[in-house]
Amino acid sequence: MPKFDVLTIGNAIVDILARCDDAFLSDNAIIKGAMNLIDAERAELLYSKMGPAVEASGGSAGNTAAGIASLGGKAAYFGKVAEDQLGGIFQHDIRSLGVHYQTRPEGVAPPTARSMIFVTPDGERSMNTYLGACVELGPEHVETDVVAESKVTYFEGYLWDPPRAKDAIREAARIAHENGREVAMTLSDPFCVGRYRAEFLDLMRSGTVDIVFANRQEVLSLYETEDFDAALGQLAKDCKLGAVTLSEEGAVIVRGTEKVPVPATEIEELVDTTGAGDLFAAGFLFGYTAGRSLEDCGRLGCLSAGIVIQQIGPRPAVSLKHAAAEAGLI
Repeated sequence: MPKFDVLTIGNAIVDILARCDDAFLSDNAIIKGAMNLIDAERAELLYSKMGPAVEASGGSAGNTAAGIASLGGKAAYFGKVAEDQLGGIFQHDIRSLGVHYQTRPEGVAPPTARSMIFVTPDGERSMNTYLGACVELGPEHVETDVVAESKVTYFEGYLWDPPRAKDAIREAARIAHENGREVAMTLSDPFCVGRYRAEFLDLMRSGTVDIVFANRQEVLSLYETEDFDAALGQLAKDCKLGAVTLSEEGAVIVRGTEKVPVPATEIEELVDTTGAGDLFAAGFLFGYTAGRSLEDCGRLGCLSAGIVIQQIGPRPAVSLKHAAAEAGLI
C-alpha cells in the first residue's frame, strides 16, 4: 500500500497578512487579486508600510498538504527554506500538522521566502512574493521513495518561476509514472498562466500531468478565450481529469465526456479568499485518493474552500475531518 495519499511540491513561503483598503493597493502599485513577484528591496518596502500583520506558514502546495492532513489524509511535502527564523517557523508549522517534511534547509542566503498579502474589505487578497530560498529547489531535493509511495504527486504552477524547480517537477513526474502513480498540478494564477502557457499545455498534452486544477480566470487564460464552455471542453481533451472552481457558483469537474457540476458550500461571511483554491484541491484530492465519486470529491473540495475563506489565513483553523463528518461526506 502507498505510504502517502498526496505528495505536494511547492514554494515554501511564510505569509504575512494584513488588511488594507483599495487606495493602499493603488498608491503602492499592487495588482489586486494577483500574485506579484518582487525583489528583496520591494519586500522590505512593503513590509515597512504594512499595518498590524499575522504571520502564518503558507505557500500554495503547503496549504494543500495542510488541508489533506486536516481531513485525516496522509500528506508529504517538498519545499525549500533557509536556516533562519522564518524557515524555522515554516518547518515547525507544517510538521506539527502531521505532514511528512524532510527537505533540508541549507544556509541563510537567500533567506526563506515570504509573501506580503494585503486583504481588502471584499475579502480579495493581493500577494507580493519574494521567493528567496525557493529558487534553490532542484532535482536533488526530490526524495525518490516518497514520490514512489504517494498516490498522487501535486505541484503548483508557481514553481515554473524558479528555474531549477522545473527539472525537479519533471523528475518527480517520471518517478511517479514509473510507479503507476498520478501527477496533478494547479495553474495557480492567470498571470502565471500567461507567463508559461505553452509549457503548461505541453505538460498536459504530453501526459506529464494527469490532473489539472484551475479557476475560471485561469482556464480562460490558458486557452486565450472568453468562452468558458469552449475552454472547459478543451481542458477535458488535454488532461485525464480537470477541476475548475467558480467562486460562489461552486465548481465543475470534467473527465472525458463527463461533466459534473458541484454547488458551493454556503458560508456565513467572506473574510479572506487566501488559500481557497489550495483547500479545494486538498478536499478534492483527499476524496480522489480514497476512491470517492467525482461529485463527492468536488463537494469535499468546496467544503474545505468554504471553511478557509471564513477566516484570516490560508490554513484551516478548525478540523476539516470533523466538518466533513458533520456534512456527511466522510
